[in-house]
Amino acid sequence: MKNPIAYRIAEFLKNYHPFSELKFENIITVAQQCSVLYLEKNETLFKIHDVIHDAFYVVAAGAVGLSVTSDTDDVLIDKCDEGDIIGLRPFFAQDNYLMTAKAREESILYAIPISVFKPIAMENTEVLNFLLRSFASNTRNPLDKNHKGKLISENVIYSENANEIQYFQPINYSKSPVTASASDIVKYVAQTMSTRRIGSIIVHENQLPIGIVTDKDLRSKIATGIFSIDVSVDKIMSSPVITVQENLSIAEAQMIMLKNNVGHLCVTEDGTNQSKIIGIISEHDIVVAQANNPGVLLKQIRKAEKTSDLKLLREKLTDLIQNSLDKNIPLNHICSIVGEINNAIIKRCIELSIEKIGSAPPAKFAWVNIGSQGRKEQLLLTDQDNALVFEDVEDERYDEVKAYFLKLSDKVNVRLNKVGYEFCPADMMARNPLWCKSITDWCNQFKGWINTPGEKGILMCTIFFDYDFVYGEESLINQISDTIQKETENNDLFFAYLGADALKNPPPLGFFRQFLVESDGEHKDTFDIKARALVSLIDAARILSLQQGVYGNSNTAYRFNKLAEKEPQNASIYEACNDAFLELLKFRTDEGLKNNSNGRYLNLNELSKLDKVKLKNSFMPISDIQEVLKNRFQLTYFT
Repeated sequence: MKNPIAYRIAEFLKNYHPFSELKFENIITVAQQCSVLYLEKNETLFKIHDVIHDAFYVVAAGAVGLSVTSDTDDVLIDKCDEGDIIGLRPFFAQDNYLMTAKAREESILYAIPISVFKPIAMENTEVLNFLLRSFASNTRNPLDKNHKGKLISENVIYSENANEIQYFQPINYSKSPVTASASDIVKYVAQTMSTRRIGSIIVHENQLPIGIVTDKDLRSKIATGIFSIDVSVDKIMSSPVITVQENLSIAEAQMIMLKNNVGHLCVTEDGTNQSKIIGIISEHDIVVAQANNPGVLLKQIRKAEKTSDLKLLREKLTDLIQNSLDKNIPLNHICSIVGEINNAIIKRCIELSIEKIGSAPPAKFAWVNIGSQGRKEQLLLTDQDNALVFEDVEDERYDEVKAYFLKLSDKVNVRLNKVGYEFCPADMMARNPLWCKSITDWCNQFKGWINTPGEKGILMCTIFFDYDFVYGEESLINQISDTIQKETENNDLFFAYLGADALKNPPPLGFFRQFLVESDGEHKDTFDIKARALVSLIDAARILSLQQGVYGNSNTAYRFNKLAEKEPQNASIYEACNDAFLELLKFRTDEGLKNNSNGRYLNLNELSKLDKVKLKNSFMPISDIQEVLKNRFQLTYFT
């Protein structure tokens, strides 16, 4: 006789991975052993450190949040919806839960006994691999391209990009592992582990790994009396030890641990047990790495109470950038995340500065980044570029209000400098009275630059037309955008000036395709990648976006993508410009990270032949985009 409840559960399960890989009779078998759980909102399914259950769970209805503890707070890292699997840990590991699962709304779950499902999964490679990948990557459905690596947070700003980086981020591990010889006595090895506060020791022979002793070995083999504490360590070690090569990602390391049912990996020079030991990766390293993601970094920034704390967090960001580049994460994704984290640091500097002044701002205001910060292309610690806008106030209050905001701006600029952002040599900072104005003054300023364009006005446009709202009253910035849009519409004279300025930097190759390098000065014989290549593409994206009415995001890659959508006939040119821009930005970032500089000047002698070819290829779209500018704004005739 058909069991209608089991049949209904099976009909539900067959729509979701990994159950969709099973025969229906196997699903029925599983469904007949399922329990149905009802959770009220905020009811906990399991907590961190709870003893593992004998089942894992599938969400049938509602939503369940997964969280970890960062400092003293719970940080939500995932929200599981209908069809998502929860609590796979007991399937692969025998220690306690590392996350808390709590219903975020009324929810119904199917509890699937592991004893029933495991034999079925072991006979089906697709199912087993799905579960391994899902568990290792903290991903609900690793086969879903649209949600791969997605971890949602409602507490902090997470994005798919941020978590993509986390997923591929190399894991940090101990590069000074403690080792012992096979003949060493267990008693002394245990004392060393206690003194050094470590959970394992690699056993070696001629510096090659032959085994490992862990806390678990001491508990299961010594504490139980199976072996005497005076025996040699080779009697209780686990062997062979699993070896890996360095530069493993978090997910890769976790996958290998799960497949081999171990909690430690020995890092060797070539990844085999026939080469020298260079490190050890523990399960604890993975837990720490997963907690140290961009979202948690943002949270720590918001809680920072001192400038020195912000400086340390900004230094962590540099590590994140380097790791992301090493793993070939798309640069536009990195820019987006770094831009959000930079903005979070600036916001916190503003909040701390207002607290320091001791009185609330006397009027609504907005803080904006301009230039490369405004475009969210500042991957390196270059100088500050910012401005402040405050709402219109009565004439008799103007001086008092402006004085407050100049004082606030000075404190913010100084604080940012202490974090690591250099002062702008041209004083393009909010503490400069020229760049701290009321909204009416700012709108009039932009009108002047647009309607009476001269050389200086155009220079200002190239800086101030790339802006990004950071803090305060965003409607003030929207008013500026409206003014720019209105004043530039059909303004041929303005676009002609701006276009002519954009043509000042032709492709940086000589007649024989040699690089045009600096001929004298401090950077003689180096290549100025900013002035000779990046600026040409940035300027072109800006003017064409203004002309096409692309507002709301000043990022150069974003602008080229939007232009490709608006002008399908030129899409190939814009897409090539986008690729070239990101390639050039990567060259600059690599140079800056390598030499702890702003990366502007490349020493061509240090580039490989392949890199030189890639660099030259990145110049090719510059000619094409400049032809578009000439034709669009009739610049040949004008100039």
